[in-house]
Amino acid sequence: MSHPNFDNDLVLNTSDNPHFESVLAQSLKNPSRRNLLRGGIGLAGLAMLPGCATLNSASTALPTSLNFPPVEKSLLDNVLLPPGYQYKVLHATGDALNPALSAFSNKGVERDDWSQRIGDHHDGMDIYFMDENGKYTEKQTTRAVLCVNHESSADAHFMHVNGQTSNNISGKKFTQFGDWDLGARPEHEVLKEINQHGVSLVEIIKTPQGWQMKENSPLNRRITAQTPTRISGPRAIIEDIRSFMVTRWDTAGSMARGTLNNCGHGKTPWGTYLGCEENWAFYFQSTGASSSLPSKELASRKRYGVAFTAPSAGTTKSISQGWHTVSATDDRFARWNLAVVGANAEKDFRNEANTFGYNVEIDPLSPNSTPAKRTAMGRFAHEAAVCSIPKAGEPLAFYMGCDARNEYIYKFVTSAVWDPRDVGLGLSAGDKYLSEGKLYVARFDATGQGEWLELTTNDPRIANNSAYKFANQADVLINARLAADALGATKMDRPEWGAVNYKNGEVYFALTNNNASNRTPTKTDAANPRAYMDVDGVKGSGNPNGHIIRFKEQGQQSTSKTFAWDIFLFGAEADSGDANLSGLTAKNEFSSPDGLWFSKATGICWIQTDDNAFTDESNCMMLAAIPGHVGDGSKVTVKNKMMVSGAEQTGTQETFVGATLGESKLRRFLVAPAGSEVTGLAETPDGCTLFVNIQHPGELSKPLATGSAPQSLWPGNQGYGVPGRPRSATIVITRADGGVIGL
Repeated sequence: MSHPNFDNDLVLNTSDNPHFESVLAQSLKNPSRRNLLRGGIGLAGLAMLPGCATLNSASTALPTSLNFPPVEKSLLDNVLLPPGYQYKVLHATGDALNPALSAFSNKGVERDDWSQRIGDHHDGMDIYFMDENGKYTEKQTTRAVLCVNHESSADAHFMHVNGQTSNNISGKKFTQFGDWDLGARPEHEVLKEINQHGVSLVEIIKTPQGWQMKENSPLNRRITAQTPTRISGPRAIIEDIRSFMVTRWDTAGSMARGTLNNCGHGKTPWGTYLGCEENWAFYFQSTGASSSLPSKELASRKRYGVAFTAPSAGTTKSISQGWHTVSATDDRFARWNLAVVGANAEKDFRNEANTFGYNVEIDPLSPNSTPAKRTAMGRFAHEAAVCSIPKAGEPLAFYMGCDARNEYIYKFVTSAVWDPRDVGLGLSAGDKYLSEGKLYVARFDATGQGEWLELTTNDPRIANNSAYKFANQADVLINARLAADALGATKMDRPEWGAVNYKNGEVYFALTNNNASNRTPTKTDAANPRAYMDVDGVKGSGNPNGHIIRFKEQGQQSTSKTFAWDIFLFGAEADSGDANLSGLTAKNEFSSPDGLWFSKATGICWIQTDDNAFTDESNCMMLAAIPGHVGDGSKVTVKNKMMVSGAEQTGTQETFVGATLGESKLRRFLVAPAGSEVTGLAETPDGCTLFVNIQHPGELSKPLATGSAPQSLWPGNQGYGVPGRPRSATIVITRADGGVIGL
């Protein structure tokens, strides 16, 4: 997921790697709701649901159609579902994990540090069932731990009485992310914001009233941006990796603190959780000049978007949240200042940014365990880490996107081969599979084929790279973006969530959107074939509605070096003419795909949106799709037209498009409250319950200091908690008859 205030237009990849233009011409010569329940935990009106129908999830057969009427577009401030479906709120931002804490006021008056409350900006999540002994099981039981990521606190105004503040003499207020006055910020506000990030782990139990949180469970805990974490990596180079992590807090570089801006997620076959650190770079600032840093460090920071210079004299703005302004001597706050203030790295926090940008493994059922940052999987803006279908005796593959425009899709292949006996072994299994392996980046060719390129110093393009001199393999992993540049990987349009189709092993990635500066009729390519204007003329140009790409590995092998690809779906408004390449209608039109998730029970591909281009007609949404397979469509010629610098520009582009689904195979299932995005999804194995996250309702609200009413009042307007301010939340969706969802 991406917050509009800090990365939608940011391009940090200025390499010469092609989008596809340089290979396209040659390659194409070879054709080859209404039923809502109000309230939350302890909701008395929900009766025990009937038993859910059993599905054969092992079958490779896909359903042929969806069995619910599509939800109409909506601008209402509520969650809308098809008739016969219902939701309740499981938990929301600020709910106490410890009953000793006061109930959430929803007025910003809490003085605790938030480390025992549900975090903000609910995002990726997964569910971990327990057997009668409290051990992990893949079978459905009535007891589980739900892990929920928490992304940005860029709109944390609602967490404080009068919004975010700074203590400068002018008394001005924070107005938006990257626009706070430079005076020191109040400690209690900053602690709240730091601890709103990370992951919430809560025990949930199934009761006659449905799934609900178990209060005071020893498994309830928070992983925050201050939680100690272990630095893990390949045995042969772990000391080299830790040399990049040395700080005043840990001079050995073996430990780091916390996880930040977790977005998409991953679930391992052995039963642990992967929190993926996405837009972590924007929380740092430097109060010192950049001249004291080596040129390589400057290049690395620039490539990752990490601030390395102080704001210019007289400015009142900073890109960061200002967490470093609280104290220069208290390490909880000084760590966010990357300035060179000591004689060496052991005396300051110049390396602190190097400790972020990883997949963080957490054992949900072991509350005393220490999370591990898996450096072997590379450092970038991680957006999901989805595992291939495990096959005994074969390596596992984890597919990962780097969420920014012009960035790449990666794959990590384990050195260890899968052993089903490792299920339930927690972080020890993680050490086995995620510390050793090979990291690849994707190159998509215009023939509909692609290649995985290994990020290794054994490749002369990396070993002899002149733009950035890699010292060793540790340098390659820490600066994976730069290594991918050197290999000529394919720049993609903001690769967000990935998902694996469990019926056939194919991999899907959401490419959320692009703008007119990157996409015009003369800058299209096979994988990014559209350049057009918003049909209403008010929401931008380029590729404002995004699309979903998919690929299948050669021979269905996790270790394959080649793959075939096509475009599964194009987001569009139904009346957008030639841009509506997937034939969308009023029942399934959508924009800006972001979250992706496949149901093991039903085979449905769930699509969630994070949109700015279609919100004049509808709030963000979730759709269900029957996926098909790579190659089930045809080659298509796209006709493009848009205004560029005041003149109309046209062009055509050939691409590979999957079969048109139609309303029977693609339908809108949910529409979210005002200003929110729909993100994160988990399912009970019987297919009868969905857990879905509603993130940042009221995101476009004006700051509290203006006295304006919030854009959204959800979920308080539906009876959950104290009304007044909007809150992110996890909801539980069921059918009133207890049946399987979607079919």
